[in-house]
Amino acid sequence: MGGYAFHIPDHKVEYGVEVKISDLNIDPQAQRTLNERRAQKIAADLVAAAVGSIIVSQREDGSCYIVDGQHRWRACALAGIGTIRAEIHYGLTQAQEAMLFLIKNRESHKPRPIDEYHVGLTGGVPLFVDTERILLKHGLSLGSTSTNAVGAVAGVLQIVDRYGAVVLDRTLTVAEEAWGRAAETWDGMLLGGIGMFLGRLGDLVDDGELAKKIMAMGTAAKWRSEILSQSSRGGFNHSGAGSRVATAYRLVAAAWNKGRKAENRIEA
Repeated sequence: MGGYAFHIPDHKVEYGVEVKISDLNIDPQAQRTLNERRAQKIAADLVAAAVGSIIVSQREDGSCYIVDGQHRWRACALAGIGTIRAEIHYGLTQAQEAMLFLIKNRESHKPRPIDEYHVGLTGGVPLFVDTERILLKHGLSLGSTSTNAVGAVAGVLQIVDRYGAVVLDRTLTVAEEAWGRAAETWDGMLLGGIGMFLGRLGDLVDDGELAKKIMAMGTAAKWRSEILSQSSRGGFNHSGAGSRVATAYRLVAAAWNKGRKAENRIEA
């Protein structure tokens, strides 16, 4: 499954170049949002020699945009430091800058999933583009959970990455048919469990029937409390998000199998 990858073409790169702070720009579409408080905190304890090298893209028109390191750049500006060392990449498009940001941050400190998502859309990364297409089809966005938004960014991306966009489409349809259109419907554990079930066993399942079976087992809130209860009973090693999704998966399988003869049950 999966198969989504990040890559950029070969291009010229220069290392250790001193760049004027005032010559650098930020493109919010190609990287995470600047957190001013974080920059102020860095500035308060700044040691110029320890700033390291930031990553910069020089565009065709000669303008320079920060790809990674904007908080250190902003901290230097606040501290009155005039230049910063940079690794400069030449000839990248805005989409390739976004891709470079994702590649660099996968190697080090990860950005927030929602920042990574928006940058990924700018970069035209298929994983994010496919996910967005399915969400829009269902009238949903990613962000904090509400009637029309899903908060579980990483969970939704994981369904698409592991099982493909079609499974996310089916997952959202089943959830809405089972529980209606409400914030509780888009809970990350619930979507993760349905997604895992459809991803692994979906060719054996009728989605309309699955939705009815899930609905018969109770509201989204009841499902959620049952998942949390069973996960916590599993002990210390079973308290993470992964185990909660696995618990949801087992409950979805149990709902599907309820009332079926032994030979018609699905082994989950």
